[in-house]
Amino acid sequence: MEFGKKLQTLRTREQLTQEALAEKLFVSRAAISKWESGRGYPEIDSLKTIAAFFHVTVDDLIGGDEIVALAEQDIRGRREKYAALLCGVLDTFAILLFLLPVFGNGGTDGVNAVSLLSLTQAERWIKTVFLVVTALSGANGVCTLIISRFDRPDWNRHRIVTGVALSIIGTAVFVLARQPYAGIFYLCLLVSKGFLLLMRK
Repeated sequence: MEFGKKLQTLRTREQLTQEALAEKLFVSRAAISKWESGRGYPEIDSLKTIAAFFHVTVDDLIGGDEIVALAEQDIRGRREKYAALLCGVLDTFAILLFLLPVFGNGGTDGVNAVSLLSLTQAERWIKTVFLVVTALSGANGVCTLIISRFDRPDWNRHRIVTGVALSIIGTAVFVLARQPYAGIFYLCLLVSKGFLLLMRK
């Protein structure tokens, strides 16, 4: 018998609904439904919790082929989690633009390199766009670092997509505004994220 059928049998034997079992295992009802329908497996820690709750062994719950599928799923999940974490770290580096002298500030004595906070020769709306893009990138990085502490792969995926989009926007904005060093900085972040996402496959 497959894991999903075994879980459903154990649940009905205990006269529990999917919602009630989800509450006892501290997971969502959707997770229970997914496991019972055979569309996925719990992580190894959750599997141990299920086995302990029903007073059975992990071997009683899952067969040999399913163990291989579970291990592969676990490896994929860990790769995605670490990729999201590293992408979050890269996004937090955007905060450095507030302090690093990478912006050209034209003046009477030529062009000086200044930080974003010291940039005075750009029009107000352009500086506002720079500040918003940089702040959003940094905030996305901090959110990613916080979210990575939770076991929510869908949240990690959203943060990765948002971070990549912000890196593309930042690169385009700084290059179009003729701020090549800031543009290169964002391009390096984007390339690093692309490499991490390729390596997680």
